[in-house]
Amino acid sequence: MEYYNEIAGSYDELYKKEQLEKLELIKSLLKQLKIRLRKDYEILDVGCGTGISTHFWGYTNADRIGIDPAEKLIKIAQHDLESQYFIEKAENIPFDDNSFDLVTSITAIQNFQNIEKALKEINRVAKKIIILTFLKKSPKQQQIIKLIKNNFKNILLQTEQEKDLIFIIKK
Repeated sequence: MEYYNEIAGSYDELYKKEQLEKLELIKSLLKQLKIRLRKDYEILDVGCGTGISTHFWGYTNADRIGIDPAEKLIKIAQHDLESQYFIEKAENIPFDDNSFDLVTSITAIQNFQNIEKALKEINRVAKKIIILTFLKKSPKQQQIIKLIKNNFKNILLQTEQEKDLIFIIKK
């Protein structure tokens, strides 16, 4: 978390283009799977950083919330007045069970303190679709894959992109 607070001011410069390309790929994968995000959806972005991925889902006109433990990243994200942002950890998501139609975590899982607990929380608050991505080069890759497969029974798609592994899961 300290690292992300330190680079908060340059985060978008470092990662925005890469994240948007990944999100466009995910959008096309959802279309291939015939998953249409509706405007009455509630979306939660876990590990939202500066809000790049939270803001991306604005094309759906859905209500969007982003959470991240890095206070300085959240301060930047809060410039997006169309979404809500909170300083929270993935391991303790402060929302009720089945609160969100779509829960995403884009390139964040490898940074969670307790990956299994965070994945259980993501599963708990999701009610329809879950999108998870994480860095392929993470030394935790095999552990994360195993935890995803153990915690989510209806994996619709597992694929890879240049830097990430991507999972699309139906609840």
